[in-house]
Amino acid sequence: MGKWSNEEEARKEIRSLVEAFYHEFREPSNTKEFHEGDRIGYGGRVYDEKEMQSLVDSALDFWLTTGRFSDLFEKDFAKWIGVKFCHLVNSGSSANLIAFSVLTSPELKERQIKKGDEVITVACGFPTTVTPILQYGAVPVFVDVSIPQYNIDVTKLEEAYDEKKTKAVMIAHTLGNPFDLSAVKAFCDRHSLWLVEDNCDALGSKYTIDGVTKYTGTWGDIGTSSFYPPHHMTMGEGGAVYTNDPLLHRLILSYRDWGRDCICPSGHDNFCGHRFDGDYGTLPHGYDHKYVYSHLGYNLKVTDMQAAIGVEQLKKFPAFIEERRKNWKFLKEKLDAIPGVDEKLVLPEPAKNSEPSWFGFLITVKEGAKKNDGTAVTRDLVTRYLEDHNVQTRLLFSGNLTRHPAFDQIRETDAYRVSGDLTTTDRIMNDTFWIGVYPGMNEDKLSYMAKLIEEVIE
Repeated sequence: MGKWSNEEEARKEIRSLVEAFYHEFREPSNTKEFHEGDRIGYGGRVYDEKEMQSLVDSALDFWLTTGRFSDLFEKDFAKWIGVKFCHLVNSGSSANLIAFSVLTSPELKERQIKKGDEVITVACGFPTTVTPILQYGAVPVFVDVSIPQYNIDVTKLEEAYDEKKTKAVMIAHTLGNPFDLSAVKAFCDRHSLWLVEDNCDALGSKYTIDGVTKYTGTWGDIGTSSFYPPHHMTMGEGGAVYTNDPLLHRLILSYRDWGRDCICPSGHDNFCGHRFDGDYGTLPHGYDHKYVYSHLGYNLKVTDMQAAIGVEQLKKFPAFIEERRKNWKFLKEKLDAIPGVDEKLVLPEPAKNSEPSWFGFLITVKEGAKKNDGTAVTRDLVTRYLEDHNVQTRLLFSGNLTRHPAFDQIRETDAYRVSGDLTTTDRIMNDTFWIGVYPGMNEDKLSYMAKLIEEVIE
C-alpha cells in the first residue's frame, strides 16, 4: 500500500496543502496599508483557498471537459438567478453568439430570424453584443442611448421598428445599470419580438415591473453572462446562457454542442434509447443519432476546471454584489461633495425601478466645462491625470461601434441601419469614461480617486 489508504484520503491531504499554499503565497495582506500612488485597478479576481481547492479537485478528476462541476454550477446558478435552464459556455461573447444563433433556428417557424431581418440594438457598448447579428447576415438597427443611465433611449424604439423586418431586441445592461426593462419588454410583447438581455456586465442587478422584482437576464427570452476575471464573478474565462423556455433550452444545447440533434450528456451514449432507429433529413434509416446535426453549431463548452472555480465563486457572489453597491454609493457621495461638480461632470444615476449590481462608475465630462482658471476640462485631461497617478480608467467600450475600423467595409451599406441619429452615442465616445468599484476596493482607494478627480477639474 502506498502513502494513502484511499483516494479520498489523498484528496484531503492535497486540499490541505492547497489551503496552506494559498495562505502562504496568495492571500492578500489585510495589513498592507494603501498609499497614494499605489496601483488601483478597475477590477480583478477576488478569491480564497476554496476556489484553488476546487480547481485542484477538478484537475485530479482529470475529466477536463464539461463534467460534474459544470453540472453543479448550472444547477446552482439557475436556482440562484431564478430560471429553469442554464448552460455554461467558454465566454460571455460565446454566450451572446449562442443566444442569437438559437433565434435563427427553423424550429422557431415564423419567429425565426432570417438573413436580412432586423435586430434593434445600440452602437454604444461591447462589440460582441452586435457581432453575431452581422456575421449571420441579419441587420443590426442602432438606436441612440441616454445619459446618465447610458442605456437605450426607449422613446426611439417605435421609430426603429419595421413591421416586416424587425424580429428581436438584443441589448446590454450598461455596467450594471439596467435598461428600461418595463418599456423594452412591453415593446417586445406588443410586437412579438424576441428579447435577449446581455447581462454580462450586470449580474446581480434587479428590476421591478408591476410589483414583481427579478434579476436582470431573466425578464427576456434569453439572458447571457460573462465570467471573465474583472466581471462580477469569475472562472478565468467562461460564460452562461439561460432561459425559461424549453425549446430555447434545447436549441442552446444544440448550438453549443456542434449543432447536434442528440441530447446525450458528455460521456453518455443512447440517453434517449433510440440511437439507431431514427429517420433524419435524407440520411439512411437508423443513422447513429449521436452524429446527426440539426443545426450549424459550434463547440463552445466550458472546461470542468473553470466550472469548479465558478462553483465556489457563486457562494461568495451575494457578498460581492453588496460590496459593489457599497463602493459605488461611497464614491458617488464623495464626488457629489466636490464644489461645483455639477457644472463640470455628469455623474451616473441608477435606472428607475432598479437595484443595480454595479460593474463600474461612469462619468461624463460636461460640454464646455472649465477649470477654475478658465482652461477646458476634457475627458482626456481627466483620464490622463488619473492614469498618471496609477488609477486605471476605461472608456465605455466601443463608444460608437459604427466608427471603428471593423465597419470600414460595411459603412454606408445596408449591412446595418441607424435609426434617427447617434448624437448621444457620439458624445459618450468623446466625453465619457469609468473607474472601478469592485470588491477589491476599499474606502482609502475610493477616496483617493475622488480626490484626484477634484484636483484635475478644480
